[in-house]
Amino acid sequence: MKRITRRAFSVLLLALALIFGMTVFALRYADEGGDWAMYFASANSGAGGELRDRKGVLLASFDATRFAFSPDAETRVACYHVTGDYWDRSGTGALSAYWDRMQEYSLLEGTTKKEPKSLTLTIDASICRAAWNAIGYDRRGAAMLMNYKTGEVLAMVSLPSVDPINGDAPVADTAFINRCLSASFPPGSVFKLVTAAAAIEDVPDLFDRTFLCEGEYTIGTVDIHCTGVHGEQSVEEALANSCNSAFAQIAVAAGYNSLYNHVKAYGFLDRLELDGLYSVAGQYRTEYAGDPELAWSGIGQSTDLVCPYAMLRYVAAIANGGLLAEPRLILTDEPVTETRLIKASTAAKLREMMIYNFQTRYMPDIYFPGLYYAGAKTGTAELGDGSSHAWFTGFLDDPAHPYAFVVVIERAGSGLVAAAPAANRILHAAIAAEG
Repeated sequence: MKRITRRAFSVLLLALALIFGMTVFALRYADEGGDWAMYFASANSGAGGELRDRKGVLLASFDATRFAFSPDAETRVACYHVTGDYWDRSGTGALSAYWDRMQEYSLLEGTTKKEPKSLTLTIDASICRAAWNAIGYDRRGAAMLMNYKTGEVLAMVSLPSVDPINGDAPVADTAFINRCLSASFPPGSVFKLVTAAAAIEDVPDLFDRTFLCEGEYTIGTVDIHCTGVHGEQSVEEALANSCNSAFAQIAVAAGYNSLYNHVKAYGFLDRLELDGLYSVAGQYRTEYAGDPELAWSGIGQSTDLVCPYAMLRYVAAIANGGLLAEPRLILTDEPVTETRLIKASTAAKLREMMIYNFQTRYMPDIYFPGLYYAGAKTGTAELGDGSSHAWFTGFLDDPAHPYAFVVVIERAGSGLVAAAPAANRILHAAIAAEG
């Protein structure tokens, strides 16, 4: 009897193991079946596809016998980190991320569609080319532009880049990394936009205070140097002056918990999604290390790291009254999805302050001829070796061209001198592209 019981128990265990195994297989098949089916054959049953930009410009195409990319070399290189390639060398390319959709793969029937499938992206290849040229082919950096009313990403460019058809050419180090999504950088003074938001909400008398700048601010035994001597100034003037002394004081007044909570609430510490693609998470000190370190973090130094895509979402929400039109990369007729990212009153004040920056400090007649309605913030992120990353981020205050943008150029120096002219060229290209 005991032998029969043991055998029955063994059979029961085998049955349970079989059920468990089949369940795991079914779940993995549902999730990864398309990848399995395409592993050995890139185009099953003769299916083909095309990847195009918002104006119908061909970015890539394939069928059962061949792979192809745009016939224009500059388009291939400028758009590489959007399109990716057929070999999945770039982790954020549309050809990898949307392969099953372009193949019209079916879990039940396999890939049976014989007619070519066309997938249209929101990007404009002409704006991507302008961004690639504006940053400079011999530099490292990133640029993104989106419509903050619709969420459509019009440009996503990362340098150095790759020509996907020139497989024998040497590839620059880190060229396969999409710096828009897959990299994070010390933000420098663009981070003052986050510190300002925390202070607006958690320092009750912020707009009644003044902040003294005598060229540096000493906190504890630490000297925080400023780029000028700004005297007594309001918070609006401090942001326009990009005053380190003032924002060190503002960060301490807001407090660590306020800054950390705002950084987290705005998504800077998250892996953020863009139509199925994911960014890297940023970094903000999670252990309070005293007022000097808090002051450094509030001016965008310390150990702060920000992904360009996260900053783009933030300024897009500022421009749109605190509502984020969820960014999208696939052109669709589906309604815009909006998420409340920033309190409306906070966004309104930040928007006003950024417009004041642009009009009074950024010399639009010199740096932005023809662009008189905008809000922006520069950033010069010091790296400790004498070099700096150059940032420029903001938006056009123009209902006809509701664009938010971010530009970061590695080790290029001043945000106003290096990144702002690149942003100007990108914005003019976007306006021209609208026709």
